[in-house]
Amino acid sequence: METDNHTVTEFILVGFTTDPVMQLILFVVFLAVYSVTLVGNTMLITLISNDSRLHTPMYFFIGNLSFLDLWCSSVYTPKILKTCISEDKSISFAGCVAQFFFSAGLGFSECYLLAAMAYDRYVAISKPLLYSQAMSIRLCTFLVVASYLDGFINSSVITKRTFALSFCGDNVIDDFFCDLLSLVKLACGRKDGYQTLLYFLLASNVIIPIVLILASYLFIITTILRIRSTQGRLKAFSTCSSHLISVTLYYGSILYIYCHPRSSYSMDRDKIVSTFYTVVFPTLNPMIYSLRNKDVKEALNKHFK
Repeated sequence: METDNHTVTEFILVGFTTDPVMQLILFVVFLAVYSVTLVGNTMLITLISNDSRLHTPMYFFIGNLSFLDLWCSSVYTPKILKTCISEDKSISFAGCVAQFFFSAGLGFSECYLLAAMAYDRYVAISKPLLYSQAMSIRLCTFLVVASYLDGFINSSVITKRTFALSFCGDNVIDDFFCDLLSLVKLACGRKDGYQTLLYFLLASNVIIPIVLILASYLFIITTILRIRSTQGRLKAFSTCSSHLISVTLYYGSILYIYCHPRSSYSMDRDKIVSTFYTVVFPTLNPMIYSLRNKDVKEALNKHFK
């Protein structure tokens, strides 16, 4: 990255509000949410690691999703907490680069991981007798590693190109983190080539996983419809309902932020939606995969006993 491409040495994060009382309230709320995120995901990872009944491909993916959520929440929340209680709203240029890099890398990785989990559910429902052999530990490890590699390789590309843009004017980001749209808005100069790359990366890292997930669920639905008994259909569907909820919440918020028409753009509304997939979603995942899961609840009871 060429240092003469920009004159900005730091950015100012506006956050959610300038009202001191509201900032204090938000600090308490985000601290509570972050605490629940840390405890919930750490507990789920611990249960999956220690309980032999949870040593299956599905829980292997869930454990990695919890690890991603822990990491993702830690990229955003500590800075949000600092911004809420400190008069210093700045983030250094290098700090913004780091936050952007990990934000994009973890986001892309989670897209691919959710696609891998959809394939896992397809195999579990369509080939139950061959599930353990088809989803071997080697294949599961490959899918997880590939998710991380694809996510962070693409993150390296978009981070390098984003911060190679010229930031020669305003340095105030009307958001609570170094978001892609906010940074592009601040950049000056030509962005034609950059926007082409941006559309390509978003399409390849978001749309392609969505297509893979939809294809997996199309095959899942086809398989379920072949089951004669209603009870059998409900049982088969219940094995993928948690993943379906997770996918809907995650992709719904991302697609809203980056794909809705600019004519309906609302910064305050977008901040709320961004908060959902960056801070709230990592808190919900342990609940989605544990409260609706008999095996996890039994492991949790055994752990406390």
